[in-house]
Amino acid sequence: MRHFSFLDDASAGALFHRAPREIVPTDDRRLVATALGATLYAPGTRPRLARDVRRQVAAGVTSMVLCLEDAIADHEVLGAESNVVAALDDLGADPPRCGAGPPMLFVRVRAVEQIMTLLGRLSRPARALIAGFVLPKFGIENGGPGLAAVLRGSEVLGRPLWAMPVLESPAVIFRETRVDELGGVRRLMDEYTDNVLAVRLGATDLSGLFGLRRDRDLTIYDIAVVRDCIADIVNICARGGDHVVTGPVWEYFAQPERLFVSALRVTPFEEADLVHGSEQGARIRSELVSADFDRLIREVVLDKANGLIGKTVIHPTHVPAVHALHVVTQEEYEDAEVILAGDTGGVRASSYENKMNELRPHRLWAEAVQRRAQAFGVLREGLTFVDVLAATQDALR
Repeated sequence: MRHFSFLDDASAGALFHRAPREIVPTDDRRLVATALGATLYAPGTRPRLARDVRRQVAAGVTSMVLCLEDAIADHEVLGAESNVVAALDDLGADPPRCGAGPPMLFVRVRAVEQIMTLLGRLSRPARALIAGFVLPKFGIENGGPGLAAVLRGSEVLGRPLWAMPVLESPAVIFRETRVDELGGVRRLMDEYTDNVLAVRLGATDLSGLFGLRRDRDLTIYDIAVVRDCIADIVNICARGGDHVVTGPVWEYFAQPERLFVSALRVTPFEEADLVHGSEQGARIRSELVSADFDRLIREVVLDKANGLIGKTVIHPTHVPAVHALHVVTQEEYEDAEVILAGDTGGVRASSYENKMNELRPHRLWAEAVQRRAQAFGVLREGLTFVDVLAATQDALR
């Protein structure tokens, strides 16, 4: 798969210093996890699921989860299973393309037993298409059986299947159990490293345990108990850069009257190089603010600052903003190149004359930037995520 494959050569050439590359399943696991980007969840009950997947992939979605858990009611499970199987069979017969290959399609199960049951019902082409399974409420007690089931599925298919654990249980967020639980989760992830693609965060479930829900004017980092939990998840599960942790879902997509003014500055939108005049820039900014995407943008920026890559999304309109913010700027790329070129330690001044690059402390950061550069590309000098949004709008209009 390849990000921004919907751009024509001229648009991609104007936007990228280094274009996104094709990502294949045999690439480094952390690179594949980085390339997930905005992972769009769809309820398994959607009546035209295969058609919806094709439409979203054509609009730039590179990873989707067909959900059999929280997105559907208990009495809908059997019907949803059949609907997901039918959709995957349909998609397997004529796979959608993002670049030279298909998107990454996962099924979120509610019970471990569903993994082998679903694989047994899929056609051969559908089996070749499915990327893996999302394991909800993942923890010490149920994590081992879930990962073992994914491994058994891999053996049946004769190729690796990915597992994506979701951390959202009481033991993960309650302070008295958190460290032991996360330590056990990390050991399971290390044991099944070749099959664990990325860790996902169930911020809605974690907030709900305390009767909390973040307002559309806030980010998840304004909810103190969840913020503290995310910090410990990064500390234990993402330590050393061996595992990728993805950003939690942004759950808003319609705008009533809001309490706080937007923090998005006007100037970057009016002066973006690939924006056709200040009117288009103002329109893009207005659209982002009116749909609360300015708060989504802030949350993605905070995700990245805290070591999270990619994001769970529940509405296709969220995808362009998340992907635009993951494209590497020229400044990030050049700093990462300098850091990775040195292996004897020391300090180098950034060519942008605004920071010092310490070669050893910043190395893991630089490696993560390089993975983002391969997956999402590197912008030309002076361009920003606003230019990516403008190019995306022009291409998909």
